[in-house]
Amino acid sequence: MVDIATRVHNHKWKIDPIVRSLIDTDFYKLLMCQSVFRNRPDTTVTFSLINRTKSIRLAELVDEGELREQLDHIRTLRLSRGESTFLRGNTFYGKRQMFRPDFMEWFEGLQLPPYHLEKRDGQYELTFEGRWPEVMMWEIPALAVLMELRGRAVLRDMGRFELQVLYARAMTKLWEKIERLRSVENLRIADFGTRRRHSFLWQDWCVQAMQEGLGGAFAGTSNCLIAMRREVEAIGTNAHELPMVYSALAETDAELAQAPYQVLADWHEEHDGNLRIILPDTYGTEGFLKRAPEWLAKWTGIRIDSGDPAQGAETAINWWKSRGEDPRNKLVIFSDGLDVEIIEKLQRQFAGRVKVSFGWGTMLTNDFRGLVAGDRLAPFSLVCKAIAANGRPTVKLSDNPNKAMGPKEEIARYKRVFDVGAQVAQKVVV
Repeated sequence: MVDIATRVHNHKWKIDPIVRSLIDTDFYKLLMCQSVFRNRPDTTVTFSLINRTKSIRLAELVDEGELREQLDHIRTLRLSRGESTFLRGNTFYGKRQMFRPDFMEWFEGLQLPPYHLEKRDGQYELTFEGRWPEVMMWEIPALAVLMELRGRAVLRDMGRFELQVLYARAMTKLWEKIERLRSVENLRIADFGTRRRHSFLWQDWCVQAMQEGLGGAFAGTSNCLIAMRREVEAIGTNAHELPMVYSALAETDAELAQAPYQVLADWHEEHDGNLRIILPDTYGTEGFLKRAPEWLAKWTGIRIDSGDPAQGAETAINWWKSRGEDPRNKLVIFSDGLDVEIIEKLQRQFAGRVKVSFGWGTMLTNDFRGLVAGDRLAPFSLVCKAIAANGRPTVKLSDNPNKAMGPKEEIARYKRVFDVGAQVAQKVVV
């Protein structure tokens, strides 16, 4: 096992690339990228880094030269022969050759496009623009670099023994969580922590701890590189990016109203089984389900990713019942702001009513709260989102208005088109 503290200590003395592989990314990015490559390859998009936690002034913590060095290194990466073999030949979700030959040929030749970086009011403005299949692959590595450079900045003045104690405490903290989860009956849980992890080495350690500590209850990891190295399942389906871009491309209000369903119609043609998971909250879960076509009720399940998770699951259960489906045969994946207490509560509440699964993210791979003076390693909310498509702004409403994004006039239009009423704001931690 890698001595993480020593590696962190050595960051002070030599260049240590944060992202070393194009598949050090979430599995859902590759699935979505293939869908985009097939259905909307010529769409031009702009992605932008968005720091929701304004108190973390990244441009004052992270050296610009070091950030550029890490981003430039990512642009030198190419898919290795072993990585290509893994993607071409492995079985994912029970399906061989998940990735088509034409997509793999394109991916094997991919170089991530240029980036644009500026400082403004203590924050970095980091944007990427170009063809959608290429630009979208920047999201996860960009987040990984900023999150880890922030951690390195905080830890830079610590000595080797202080770092050893810090990581020992962090390991103990995580292991105590795992021990609690052992008592949760019929638990099914996966690592969803790539996007806002403390570091690659720490995420890798967390996955190994989950493997040993939870055994069969551990379903796999969203990180493709770790899945390959640790021989566990790669987990993931789709994200808000698809409906946000499809919606921005709509010419009329009527097309806008149908855009989220067109995303899933395209997905339906390509995937089945446990990959048919609805993410309904981009423009409000209740309205999405109310207007959903009948064939969507036949899908395997739903992922709850904003708003009150219990309320979201109850909404899904009632919807399935109204469409003549038995919720006990459906899968609900909880994936927003999870930690042990919430996982325990949701499992108790919904066990036997639906099939329950959890995608455990930031509080698995980046919970250093209370371990450094001033809580300077506490996780924060950093995202990288599509903000425009073919020159038009994207919009996300969410079930939590604190996660809404887009120009005010477009947000108002989307609320009208999707009939979004009053919403309850919830604190965004991560």
